[in-house]
Formats: sequence, structure tokens, C-alpha cells
Amino acid sequence: MTSITIDIAEKRFPAVGAAPAREIFRDFRLEVAAHEFLVLLGASGLGKTTLLNIVAGLDTRFRGSVRFGMPAPRIGYAFQSPRLLPWRTVLENVVLPLPSGPASQEAGRAMLEEVGLADLADAYPERLSLGQQRRVALARAFVIEPDVLLMDEPFVSLDEANATRLRELLRALLHRRAATVLFVTHDGNEAVALASRIVVLEGTPAQVARDVEVRLGLLERASPAKVEAFRHTAGLALAGRERTGTA
Repeated sequence: MTSITIDIAEKRFPAVGAAPAREIFRDFRLEVAAHEFLVLLGASGLGKTTLLNIVAGLDTRFRGSVRFGMPAPRIGYAFQSPRLLPWRTVLENVVLPLPSGPASQEAGRAMLEEVGLADLADAYPERLSLGQQRRVALARAFVIEPDVLLMDEPFVSLDEANATRLRELLRALLHRRAATVLFVTHDGNEAVALASRIVVLEGTPAQVARDVEVRLGLLERASPAKVEAFRHTAGLALAGRERTGTA
């Protein structure tokens, strides 16, 4: 596993048409310890997704650096949408990050077994419910055995029962394959349910408004009353409320 050190001197989006230029980050620093489950909590449009893309190396148009505690870590990424290729089977989607060969096929089938979709390995994404598609996306992120796992609202648009089941699945997968996790959400209850640490982003450019360690057991995290009490005690009651934006 690896730590992550993020230093962003400046990140801005240039003006496009009538939309003015926007400064997303300035003099921003965040350190994530190895084996930490850090949740970035904040309203839409603050730059949470942008930050994940910078860590993943997908966005290089910024001044600053991202450093890992080990050379060339394996990075898994679960996006807001499952991003499954419709012309590939479930198994073919899962093994996309792996080299071709029998070993990869075996690893893909094993991951589908773990997420409860072994019987759908040869199905196409159009046959799957949204919840099943998100399970496939989880399997694809974990099949590489990531050192760093980036997750951008991976359970959005699910009803609470399905979201809860997928959070439990995520915990089980991480128990078997520990990773350093950077997880984005605007849902304060989800943040408390999963995180070992919550970082609240606010403002433009975005800055760390609160940095909260979460020391709750699984039974406490499963109790809506205890989660709500923790949010109030930690000053997270209003964190993550929606506002318009696209960053």
C-alpha cells in the first residue's frame, strides 16, 4: 500500500464561450496515509472529481505534483457511471485492465464470483440492472489488486437499500485486498458510513474546511441515529449540501 501527497499550486479551467475562467485549486495540499479510507465530502462543483483525475494522472493541466509512497502504484478507478463497454461481455469488461491470457480470465471470473455475478460473466451490460453494472465496475477496479483506489460517487443514483449493500461489498473487498482509498461523495451519511477520515472541501478555490477522523465501529456506522449524532458532533451536519457546478 502507498501514501499519497497532493500539492496543487494552481488548477484552473479556462474561459469557454460565455463561461468565465474558474480557479479550482490554489495552494492546495492534502496528505493521505497508507491504508487510509479518506472521503472527500463537499457540494457538487467544488473540484472533487477534478482532484481524483489529477491523482489518477488523467488531468495533467495543473501546477503542482502528486507523489506516492511507492514507485508506480497500481491505481484502480471507479467512476460516477459504470462505463461498461456495451459490445463486450461482463467478463470482458472486468478484465480490460489486465493483459490478455488465461490467467486474466481466471482472475476476472474469480472477481465476478466475489461480487456475486459469476452467472452473468457471458452476459452483455444491457441485461444488467444499474446495481449489477456498479458491481461489475467494482470488480474491474479490484481485479488489478490496486494499491490506490479512486472512487467518484460510485453508488450514486441507487436506492438506499442497494447503496447499503454495495457499501458492505466494498468493505468486504477491501478487507481481503487492502488499499489506500480516496472516495468522493456529497452524501454526509455515506461519508460517515465508510470513512476512516473525512475531509470537507469548501469555497472557490476549494480548500480544506474540516478534517475529521472517524472512529466508529460497524454497528455504529449501521445506525442512522449514531451516524447523524456523529455528523452533528463533528460539525458535518451541513457539509455536502448540493449546489450547481460541474467540476
